[in-house]
Amino acid sequence: MAIPTGTRTRRLLVVDDEPHIGLLLQLQLESRGYELRLARSLFEARGALKADSGPPDGILLDIHLPDGSGVDLLRELRERPATAQLPVLILTAEGEERVLAEARRLGAQTITKPFSPSKLGALVATLLGDSGPGATG
Repeated sequence: MAIPTGTRTRRLLVVDDEPHIGLLLQLQLESRGYELRLARSLFEARGALKADSGPPDGILLDIHLPDGSGVDLLRELRERPATAQLPVLILTAEGEERVLAEARRLGAQTITKPFSPSKLGALVATLLGDSGPGATG
């Protein structure tokens, strides 16, 4: 698939410890033209964020990870000028309203698992400002 001149592939970091969720997100979002990097822990996510390629265009972040809470990483992102405005979509299987309210207060959008792939794709496009022709599907 050729990328039109003057555009670049949007890069997403997916932080989720469930392999099937990572695979689902990878299939859905790469088919829409996004480039994905997967991390299964906060440690891996922090490493990906320090990579030479710079911060991603957006992050899909699970709340419950083996080494801590995704909300902790969200707080860290908001404290740094380079990532303070980075679009973040919180993925969670639980309806913990207090935690979700904190994530929203920190500027993240939220989606509860299970979610439909088309709804997720549309939400990611909106989050990144990619809405419009060719961004739906």
